[in-house]
Amino acid sequence: MRSSQGQAVHLKHYREPDYWVKTVDLNIQLEPEATRVTANLSLQRNKQVKSDCPVRLDGDEVVLKSVSIDGKRLSTSDYQQTDAELVLKTVPKKRSFKVTIETEVNPTANTKLMGLYRSGGNYCTQCEAEGFRRITFFPDRPDILAVYTTRIEADKLEAPILLGNGNLVKKGSAGKGRHYAIWHDPHPKPSYLFAVVGGDLGSIHKSYKTASGKKVKLGIYVEKGKEAQADYAMDALVRSMRWDEQVFGCEYDLDVFNIVAVSDFNMGAMENKGLNIFNDKYVLGDPDTATDADFANIEAIIAHEYFHNWTGNRITCRDWFQLCLKEGLTVFRDQEFSSDERSRPVKRISDVKRLKANQFPEDAGPLAHPVRPETYHEINNFYTATVYEKGAELVRMLATVLGEKLFRKGMARYLKRHDGDAATIEDFIACFEQAAKTDLSQFMNWYSQAGTPILNVSSSHDRAKQRFTVEIEQITPPTPGQSRKAPHIIPQRYGLYDRNGERLSPSAVTGVAEMDGVFYLTKRKHKVVFEGVERPAILSLNNGFTAPVEIDYRQSDAELALLAGHDEDSFSRWQAYQTFATRLLISATRAIQQNKQPVTDERFLSITCAMAKDESLEPAFRSSILTLPSEAEIAQAIGKNVDPGAIAKAHSTLAVAMGKALETDRSDILETLKLSDTFTPDAESAGKRSLVATLMRYGVLAKSKAALEEITQRYASADNLTDRFNTLCTIVWHHPDRKEREGALTSFYERYKSNHIVLDKWFSVQAMRSGASTVSSVKSLMRHDDFSLKNPNRLRSLIGVFAMANPTAFNAPNGAGYKLVGDVIMSLDDTNPQVAARLLTAFRSYKSLEAGRRKLAVDVLKRIEQKPKLSPDVADIVNRTLAS
Repeated sequence: MRSSQGQAVHLKHYREPDYWVKTVDLNIQLEPEATRVTANLSLQRNKQVKSDCPVRLDGDEVVLKSVSIDGKRLSTSDYQQTDAELVLKTVPKKRSFKVTIETEVNPTANTKLMGLYRSGGNYCTQCEAEGFRRITFFPDRPDILAVYTTRIEADKLEAPILLGNGNLVKKGSAGKGRHYAIWHDPHPKPSYLFAVVGGDLGSIHKSYKTASGKKVKLGIYVEKGKEAQADYAMDALVRSMRWDEQVFGCEYDLDVFNIVAVSDFNMGAMENKGLNIFNDKYVLGDPDTATDADFANIEAIIAHEYFHNWTGNRITCRDWFQLCLKEGLTVFRDQEFSSDERSRPVKRISDVKRLKANQFPEDAGPLAHPVRPETYHEINNFYTATVYEKGAELVRMLATVLGEKLFRKGMARYLKRHDGDAATIEDFIACFEQAAKTDLSQFMNWYSQAGTPILNVSSSHDRAKQRFTVEIEQITPPTPGQSRKAPHIIPQRYGLYDRNGERLSPSAVTGVAEMDGVFYLTKRKHKVVFEGVERPAILSLNNGFTAPVEIDYRQSDAELALLAGHDEDSFSRWQAYQTFATRLLISATRAIQQNKQPVTDERFLSITCAMAKDESLEPAFRSSILTLPSEAEIAQAIGKNVDPGAIAKAHSTLAVAMGKALETDRSDILETLKLSDTFTPDAESAGKRSLVATLMRYGVLAKSKAALEEITQRYASADNLTDRFNTLCTIVWHHPDRKEREGALTSFYERYKSNHIVLDKWFSVQAMRSGASTVSSVKSLMRHDDFSLKNPNRLRSLIGVFAMANPTAFNAPNGAGYKLVGDVIMSLDDTNPQVAARLLTAFRSYKSLEAGRRKLAVDVLKRIEQKPKLSPDVADIVNRTLAS
């Protein structure tokens, strides 16, 4: 199985490499425009191939200087070089031999930010998925595990800090103002986990003692002058290490663990063995430069990358089709960590909202693919919500099916059995089958089938027989390449309530396997019978979101209101309220399309006010439940002939009605939220600030004079970024006074213009604003001195937010939003195709739009498709988007 390079790669074609690489000794001499890399590779021929089999090494934009085998320099007739690989045609007949390759790369010119590049004058690397081939020629695939020793040399003034994977072995002077450091990683790893960093960086350090008593030196390296902003990240790292020991028995295995924060990074972070490289927005933070959401993200992503040390590094993927084996599993682990550190119900709601906002549309569109795909053209395009978020849901569902005890037993077996392996999903599932002594073959359908299953549900009550009957049919819609789907095993945690909200306990459940309040759907159709139910029942399904499914159950508004107010499962309370709100928003959208006035539902407003005032509910939960489904979620629920403009008007109408209903109690509720005078990023305080922001937003939407005055005062007096940014958003998006909006934006810019992370928020808040002028505003901001297409964070903060999070403006009826984003994609494709391809996924739902917008979107997609020399990354996305 070779590198994709735009050609289809198939799981069924996997075979072991012709040659294994046992050790890699690298000598990297850092220079801004001509870094010289000498790679000494110890190769061992696979027993299954013939002795005259050539050695094929991947390469991409590297300059070959020389190549030798066992010390003998090869002539040009001994090898063949193309744009994508180096083929050594004549090799020794013996099974093991050494290959030495000298290459040269230009880190300064590397705008793709893959391989070795410079960021802010510092050298750093990004090798996942196929970046190591941009440093030297190598069989760049995850099943080749080698022991790496890396000598890094650089000018001492330019790069006084030299970091690599593993443990520091030696450092010293290299003469002529240069110095070196040698790093050795004793754990065999794939090339995608390789990393080096060289630069002039500030740092903070801490010592950590593992459960077995081993001392580990922890270091976080950041831009000089920002060391204090890394304190929270260090605290999160220590808590992550301790949690992983206590919960999963995973202890750290090197003498050092380093994190480096850089400002130019295509991803969020990278788990390179012992040397994690981070997008600096997920490391740096203090009360004046980070919001509560930023602190939560820092905590979660620090944990995620650290947890990869075992689920990703010690056990890696056999091939890239198994990507969910490390990413889905590790997302599940970081979600559990954050749930333990913060509020489990609120975290669960947050995770499901992210899944529904990002993964459900992916499943419903042309880019749908299984959690473990069968084929790909460009692997960089499969770092998706399906692999990450849905992959995590499958692990969580597995824990539900097996129960906590057997799930932990299976995890322990997996970590022990496959330590040091390049594993597969089958290896992973087999450990749980053996631990639980059960057959999980049907569970594998979740990994092999794309699409979100839909549960069509109906129910009836027989008072005479005291029987509540529920009929359920599971349907998974067709997706590209998969027209028919086999039934999944779908666990459903449930609750039964009477009309007063009292919990009902059936005497028996028949028609399905059921245990401890969970029943299991294994066939297309089930009739689930709850015996001993005397009174008419209200059924609550998918408690805790036990399965990543959509539920089509036509419960009445009264039933949804009752569940929202009384369900014992916090997630299901939230879901009932969201379902009720979605129903109202769809109805309002249709009314607006028919030039009718939407009808306000007093029952919905009543329950909104009741929950806002309910002090038995934690503030963060109240803030979550009062936040309406997004416009994108409503579009997804409507499904066909979507009119984003009508949805936006419906959304605004309901939000204003909620604001007016809440205004009577708003001040009293705010009085109960007693915040400390000192900012702390703990979950309780963050929840209170979130509820304050939510209530203030509704007050401004209702054009309450008191709220309008208060929002201005709150913005001016805010002593932390959370309050300052929350009020800025409300003013910019909803304040009727243009001078107030412009004044807030100007003062925010002046305060933070030298802080690139916070300045991203300034761009984002403007990209999110609704209105006909948003497209021209975004174009104007693209000409701003502080905007650059070269920086992925700045690009995402403006163009990414506009395309992904502002459906009204992006889907402007004249097509201006599509054209703007299309132009950016075509320009970016020449410099950073990986980021361009991700931006292109904003078009994934275009087929659900009404005919006029749909045609305009197609015109832009076809223009992108016809661009000369289109990168494999962008070509893959645009072809799949147009094809289905």
